[in-house]
Amino acid sequence: MLFTSMKKNIVALILLYPFALIYGAIISLRNIFYEAGLLKSIAFNIPVINVGNLSIGGTGKTPHIEYLIRLLTPYINVATLSRGYKRKSKGFRMVNFHDKATVSGDEPLQFKTKFPHIPVAVSESRDIGIPMMLKQHPEIESILLDDAFQHRSVIPGLNVLLSAYNRPFYEDYLMPAGRLREPREAYERADIIIVTKCPGEISPKERKQHIADINPFPHQTVLFSRYDYETPYYIFDDTVRLTLGEDHNVILISAIANVDYLLSYLSDQVNIENTVKFEDHHYFTDMELEQFKKIYENADTDSTYFLTTEKDAMRLGLHKEYLLEHNIPVFVLPAQVSFLDEDADVFEKKIKEFLIEFKT
Repeated sequence: MLFTSMKKNIVALILLYPFALIYGAIISLRNIFYEAGLLKSIAFNIPVINVGNLSIGGTGKTPHIEYLIRLLTPYINVATLSRGYKRKSKGFRMVNFHDKATVSGDEPLQFKTKFPHIPVAVSESRDIGIPMMLKQHPEIESILLDDAFQHRSVIPGLNVLLSAYNRPFYEDYLMPAGRLREPREAYERADIIIVTKCPGEISPKERKQHIADINPFPHQTVLFSRYDYETPYYIFDDTVRLTLGEDHNVILISAIANVDYLLSYLSDQVNIENTVKFEDHHYFTDMELEQFKKIYENADTDSTYFLTTEKDAMRLGLHKEYLLEHNIPVFVLPAQVSFLDEDADVFEKKIKEFLIEFKT
């Protein structure tokens, strides 16, 4: 069975590789135009930190931006700017605490929900979004760009590149053969490379090998991080908590790019009765809510709960009336980033040095 699966993957890779070469040539030409100045990039007189990746998702950008928000807000006025992927609105928009995910996008709404005191904005064009943010909020002292590694119209002061531990960029392929949005060598633009979603511990030998495989340039620092999951809370009242245990049956609702890391954690905590997976940023339909209702009615309702991620909760919240009317217990599993070994100190030092040394 494993051999058959591997054979199918190899065949798919061979068939799709010519299209990946064409896609790669187009992206490489675009990058050459930026490097030659034929396409314009703008640098701003405010510290801009970009958190991005080379792949199409699943590296943990949102929790790492939240880490930076927690790190910086005690000292400076920080803001976030995202594209607002799959939102129904267009153009620049300041995200409001009462927005819906359809208007602002799920990740920006998550930032605003968790950090209501900071300015959060969405704009397809970051070079337009930054000056518009500063016009409305002149108190902003630093901007965090969400997923703008490929959006080269803005030159960030610091480029943070994320690469998932179980699918590093150096083993991946360009779309559509793989998940890369740029050729592997684009990692040269990064200042900090973070290997994300690591297991609880990795040996010094494994760490050294991973760094060797990345082959960082002299200007780059390679760090390692993981997720720490917290106590789940009820989707419409975060004061109601659920302590997970082996007597709980969990139905996982997931519309994120990579659910493997989450499933690995949950398998040691609860009985995973079912996993309902959708494509990343999926907007749930009324028909799918009906399916959730039927799944719950057919389960042992005394010990069965729906569990979802914070990002998915932003979109499930669009069906609040239905979930409340049918008493469907959906709990949200929050995740925070923590760094391995002494990497937190190294990361925070790098961020603070960048801000202190930044020159307008």
